[in-house]
Amino acid sequence: MTTQNPGLFIAFEGGDGAGKSTQAAALAGALESRGFAVLRTREPGGTPIGEKLRSLVLDHGHGHIDARTEALIFAASRAAHGDQVILPALERGDIVLTDRYIDSSVAYQGAGRELGTVAVRELNEWATGGLQPDLTVLLDVDPAEGRLRRTAGDAAEDRLESEADEFHAKIRTAFLDLAADRPDRYLVLPAHLPVTELTALILARVDALIRSRQSFRQVSRHGVAL
Repeated sequence: MTTQNPGLFIAFEGGDGAGKSTQAAALAGALESRGFAVLRTREPGGTPIGEKLRSLVLDHGHGHIDARTEALIFAASRAAHGDQVILPALERGDIVLTDRYIDSSVAYQGAGRELGTVAVRELNEWATGGLQPDLTVLLDVDPAEGRLRRTAGDAAEDRLESEADEFHAKIRTAFLDLAADRPDRYLVLPAHLPVTELTALILARVDALIRSRQSFRQVSRHGVAL
């Protein structure tokens, strides 16, 4: 189901190194400058328990994590995130921008870990009570390019980032398949485009979505509807 709240829910998806965080920050800044209340968050994480689970599943040094356990950790983090952070913000009328959501589990654990995309989606829909984004921005990045981006300056890769390019190729295909199934709910953009061009394209799509939501209202910095 889609959100039935006054707010707007936008997810940023894509492979590691696609530039999701950069574009989420740019969109947040643009919307805030127009007077919208924006909550920017991330997965796994977003809550105290979610951040602890993030460390367990992404940091090296915690020993072997089998695929089902990995999927359940992500779903547990997402359940807390949705209930404690995303839903309250949407009910306030905020625009919520999340760096990753259910599609990441479908792609990484469903396709990458070969647990099955249907099974992983059903698990996460149960964990979130069916809460779905109003729009998913998918930044499509070639696995080799993504690795070059995330290792620039000798940056260390996390446990999932360090998987082989073949793993990341499966994820890329899964993301594109998800977008192809629901083109009206996705904005798919090549991650190699200039940062400012990507930001402009994303903002244009979000502007159109806001205009289509007659019940949506800007709020002042004091939370008063305009």
